[in-house]
Amino acid sequence: MEAFFSYEVIGLLGRLFLAAFLAAVIGLERDIHGRAAGLRTHLLVGLGSGLFMIMSLLVANAASTDPGRIAAQIVTGIGFLGAGAIMKEGFSVRGLTTAACFWIVAAIGMAAGAGYFSLAICTTIIALLSLSVLRYFDKMYKKESYRTLTIKVPNNVDTKKIIDIAKYKSSSVLFVDINKDYTADMQTIKLTLRIFHRGNTDKISRDIISELEKSKIPIKSISWVHGKLF
Repeated sequence: MEAFFSYEVIGLLGRLFLAAFLAAVIGLERDIHGRAAGLRTHLLVGLGSGLFMIMSLLVANAASTDPGRIAAQIVTGIGFLGAGAIMKEGFSVRGLTTAACFWIVAAIGMAAGAGYFSLAICTTIIALLSLSVLRYFDKMYKKESYRTLTIKVPNNVDTKKIIDIAKYKSSSVLFVDINKDYTADMQTIKLTLRIFHRGNTDKISRDIISELEKSKIPIKSISWVHGKLF
């Protein structure tokens, strides 16, 4: 019992608690914004990384081995974990920020586990600022985005009119995909749009849909999908 409550063990436990706490802070931010990998996931990643780092240092001191060997495996393992958080749906890619959070939380846990508390705390602060403050800064400048507009209309509708309306309200039409169903006498027109905008594209989508409705084109359905072009 005395060995368990020695100053050395208490110091190591303090490192673990700090690694878990700092990781949980970042995980809480992800949880608040509705991400699947939230507080508990990030806490476990940070705690595990901290423990691996402590063990690598203890083993290295006991057996005179390279302490970086276990640490290197943490980075490899986080790569697999991050890959599982990334999902691709058409042009849209989700989970990149969460995967980056896994990576940074692992680094914070390693720093805390190695005893570099100031580095771990400062990195946590910078990560939180990038996740929260920069979210609002992102709305202050114009950027290029890609959206997919899918419209279902009868076969006799002139597709050029639809393309012209989309061009008028957005920057440009990159791709046009037309699929005709002669049995149902319907065609599906899929337009990939490049848009320069500030903030989100909700107003642009409403404007395009409004213009299409004013044109009196017999539209059966419209879908507006967010995406990213590579």
